Amino acid sequence: MVNNRTLRRGTRALALGATALGMVTAMALPAAADSSPTRKELIADCASGLGKCSFNDPVLGKAYLGDFRQVSDSLYNCSTSPATQSMTWSDTVGSTDSVGVSVTAGGKIADIINLSVTANYSHTWSSSHSETSSLNMTVQPGEVGWISRAQVMQTVSGTWQTHYDSPKWGHYYWYVPDTVTGPAPNGTEGVSNAVVVKSRKMTESEKTSCAANGRKGTYRLSR
Repeated sequence: MVNNRTLRRGTRALALGATALGMVTAMALPAAADSSPTRKELIADCASGLGKCSFNDPVLGKAYLGDFRQVSDSLYNCSTSPATQSMTWSDTVGSTDSVGVSVTAGGKIADIINLSVTANYSHTWSSSHSETSSLNMTVQPGEVGWISRAQVMQTVSGTWQTHYDSPKWGHYYWYVPDTVTGPAPNGTEGVSNAVVVKSRKMTESEKTSCAANGRKGTYRLSR
């Protein structure tokens, strides 16, 4: 055992005996070491298909509501009375792995995870969710309003197994643990997506901008 946090390696003869495999840490390899892969190299081989990969023993984490983020334009009310307007909003939420790398929808990595989750939990896993709708929003005089949305999120943890037809970095098999965070269906474990209207007072510079541009009504600015 060289290290014990990130990667595991194994020969063909020991492929079925995971407990007999050694471990190495890709993040802490000596600069001159060329016999052990980095985590990035192994995942890249999974994504390209150079390595025959599977995502083993997936474990779904508890569903939770993600952070709110602005999903519409901002509506500035430069008038002296409340302004109501229908605002269109759109939101796309993706997935990231344990080191913050995006898991692309429709890519090989996403497909492998979905296959594993489906086999173990009898429902599909999605690496991305998009939604668009509209909402009436009322903004008070001298305020800025916008629409924010929060998506139900969930983690899936497992171990990547990379199998090569010929030894690479000295072994047929390499293993790397990973946790992917992505959108979950609305209502998962009783947690629901949320869409809210938010507002704040204009700053002095924003008020000045209203006056300088002769704004007597409302106007919108892109996010």
